[in-house]
Amino acid sequence: MTANIFIDGEAGTTGLQIRDKLAGLPGVALRSLAGDARKDPAAKMKLFAEVDLVVLCLPDEAARETAKLIDAMGDKAPRVIDASTAHRVAPDWVYGFPELNAEQPAAIAAAHKVTNPGCHATGAIALLRPLIDAGLVPKDAPISVTSVSGYSGGGKAMIEAYESGRAPAFELYALTLEHKHVPEIQLYSGLANRPLFVPSVGNYRQGMLVNVPLHLDALPGKPTGAVLREALAAHYRGQRYVKVASAAETAALPRLEPESLNGANDLHIHVYENAARRQAVLVAKFDNLGKGASGAAVQNLQLMLGL
Repeated sequence: MTANIFIDGEAGTTGLQIRDKLAGLPGVALRSLAGDARKDPAAKMKLFAEVDLVVLCLPDEAARETAKLIDAMGDKAPRVIDASTAHRVAPDWVYGFPELNAEQPAAIAAAHKVTNPGCHATGAIALLRPLIDAGLVPKDAPISVTSVSGYSGGGKAMIEAYESGRAPAFELYALTLEHKHVPEIQLYSGLANRPLFVPSVGNYRQGMLVNVPLHLDALPGKPTGAVLREALAAHYRGQRYVKVASAAETAALPRLEPESLNGANDLHIHVYENAARRQAVLVAKFDNLGKGASGAAVQNLQLMLGL
């Protein structure tokens, strides 16, 4: 049986990548609206009634408005994946990070409405949630997160600035400490307190590194880096897309670049430790347009449709 899919906002960066990934997926037929009909609510409503699932690749406000239109369809409404920030912490939406815990894949598969994680949030939650669940990092710990991403995640204006040569080689942003991914990082990591998050963007198209530094003696039981690594490895054991590097693999990479997983839905985790100083840094490496956006959307779609 073929599932009919409509990507609302298919001309954007994430929408185009989702379309490319779905084009080669058996059991999926892509539906589209041409020209001005893409912004015509009546045309969209007609198409919504003919498809099995809608992927929203829209600005936040447009995503909220479209979600309301779909909700109003009642039993005739298609299932939805929202790639925007609009519903990331909404209680009636299921968070689309399948590796969050053992129950999450089934929750996504059964959900009518799934919200795709943010790219920075994907890395931070992947690093923190297993350690908080294991009791190695307390829920009330003062956590700091930093990250660097390619410019493709910054929207049309940022992409144009970098590709025209007008942008700098590197820049920090969201220095008001109000980045829109912080609420989901706090909620789905299991943190009781708001984390400090400082993102940055580099002059390259895609790929990212998300980092969480830790003082080991400030943690319960004063764990070693090996203990943290084993807890992360235990959480992700058997997962297809998230892998925890061994101590030897991490030691062989004294420097990390952000681009080698581009085009994939993979996320690699490293635990770097200075045992003498009792300090560690956790690093998640992945494609901000892959596991951080389009790859995650396709993974969630496959779960929802049983593909």
